[in-house]
Amino acid sequence: MSTPMISVRGLTKRYGSTTAVDDLSFTVREGAVTAFLGPNGAGKTTTIRMLLGLAPPDAGEALVLGKPYQGLQRPVSVVGTLIDGAGFHPGRTARNHLRVLASMTGISERRVDEVIRAVDLAGAADRKVGGFSLGMRRRLGLACALLGDPRILILDEPANGLDPAGIRWLRESLKSFAADGGTVLVSSHVLAEVAHTADDVVVINKGALVTQTTVEDLTAGQAVTVKVSDRDRLRRALAPTGAAIRVDGRDGLSLTGITARAVGEAAAREGLVVYELTSRGQSLEDVFMQLTTEGAEHAAS
Repeated sequence: MSTPMISVRGLTKRYGSTTAVDDLSFTVREGAVTAFLGPNGAGKTTTIRMLLGLAPPDAGEALVLGKPYQGLQRPVSVVGTLIDGAGFHPGRTARNHLRVLASMTGISERRVDEVIRAVDLAGAADRKVGGFSLGMRRRLGLACALLGDPRILILDEPANGLDPAGIRWLRESLKSFAADGGTVLVSSHVLAEVAHTADDVVVINKGALVTQTTVEDLTAGQAVTVKVSDRDRLRRALAPTGAAIRVDGRDGLSLTGITARAVGEAAAREGLVVYELTSRGQSLEDVFMQLTTEGAEHAAS
């Protein structure tokens, strides 16, 4: 059995009485973009920091190619990282920043020019970073991650600050990297974009694993949206069916695990007026909310 590119096993991290990461386990496979998802405060950044040796776990382990990050030989050629909050000297140009990093890690200056072109910063490479927009800083951050020509990318919210063109560029870059045999672990709140970019998904909440699967499997099935004259009455009538039910707007419900016909028939039995009834494939956002939102109702079957 081959060693996973990234392996998290029983990972736990506490800060005083708060458990940020709670016995978390998952793996990341080669040649795929894996989205690492969770609400704010779910423990994503803490997990990434432990994976990169920036924070010690209280229990468990986080491994890259079967080793702790600190045990990798020449880690810059194995893992490229982009972590939210990474700093750049405002008085240094983008090119000089990359040259300093290259010099520190034994990378040729030719590679500096290659990554500048790869992230579409050639026109701004000799400008001081202090004048960069947030999106340009994210591009520079990705250039730093790519500098060592790594096999693995670990990126924390790389789409922050990117305009639609930048987000499309990021999507194509990550998919191309994975298609060439690379491995990507990327945290993001831009769920619509994740659905177009990721192959696999790891969802956590309150530091614990909710699910690990493919995006295709996670979004399989149908979601039903209904608007009726008495939403709460219909919700009570549907509770025994075992459907997952979530309030949607003032007079609507969003449901999974039930057909549109069954919802319509239940409304008719209750004598309710149906204003709208639609059935569609589930979006990643729909499923994410069902899995992580407190208060989402999952009726017992």
